[in-house]
Amino acid sequence: MNIRPLTRNSAGDFVGEVTGIDLAAPLSDADVAAIDAGMDRFAVLVFHDQHFDDDTQLAFSRRFGELEISSGGEMSRPEDRRLKLEMADISNLDRNSRLRAADDRVRLSALGNRLWHSDASFRAIPAKYSLLSARVVPAKGGNTEFADMRAAYETLDEATKSEIEDLITEHSNAYSRETIGFPREAYGAENQDKLRPVRHRLVRTHPVTGRKSLYLSAHIGGIVGWPMPEARAFIRDLTEHATQPAFIHAHAWREWDLVMWDNRTTMHRARRYDDLHDVRDMRRSTVRGDAMTAPQAQAA
Repeated sequence: MNIRPLTRNSAGDFVGEVTGIDLAAPLSDADVAAIDAGMDRFAVLVFHDQHFDDDTQLAFSRRFGELEISSGGEMSRPEDRRLKLEMADISNLDRNSRLRAADDRVRLSALGNRLWHSDASFRAIPAKYSLLSARVVPAKGGNTEFADMRAAYETLDEATKSEIEDLITEHSNAYSRETIGFPREAYGAENQDKLRPVRHRLVRTHPVTGRKSLYLSAHIGGIVGWPMPEARAFIRDLTEHATQPAFIHAHAWREWDLVMWDNRTTMHRARRYDDLHDVRDMRRSTVRGDAMTAPQAQAA
């Protein structure tokens, strides 16, 4: 296995391209440890020509820890699901593999993926790794952009670092969707308890490298102890800083790419494509984090 740097910034290596390994085949403990070490160094790894089916993707993902149940899966009825509960359906297809209509509720909610975010920051124990497999890619558009939150933190001035060191933010899926005009009521009465805000530190420290990073996401709706307008304006300022071009890598998908990223040290967003006519079938498995980043105000 070899990792070639694709993107570097002021903080060092950010995105690496991995060759010489078949992730769908059984891997040794040494292989898994090498991938883990690569994630610690880069934060985003790109693997081409990884011919997964859902079972082999889930088996590979489990080598890195317990998997999350996808939020879309747990908020949908069993008869409406296209994939297993542990597989997030990042596509524009319904359960019958037909393109979703312009006014489809699931499609409208999924447009929130075009905002900068960290996967599952709306959970009390947020996601560690995300693993996204490209099964069908559109002819044009649909890239995924990644932003390095380590570089974003390290380039802040010292006064700002001091100000944010102990700040606690509140995250909910409802906050990000309301930004694009998708109301929380549209999730249904049965899912409102899943939208309760959870709390996270704004500055996180990587457990292996010791490096600090900003923990930002479109799911943030407030800062504990701050007036909401001031909090949201400040988070917007930090997000603008964190997503400047110097910190970003854009991945143009090929069929059978597998991209793996660390949600503790990155944000990402999907880019626009003609989703009413072109199929984009992406499938994400998500490794659960190890612990809460901050005490919670309520069970969440």
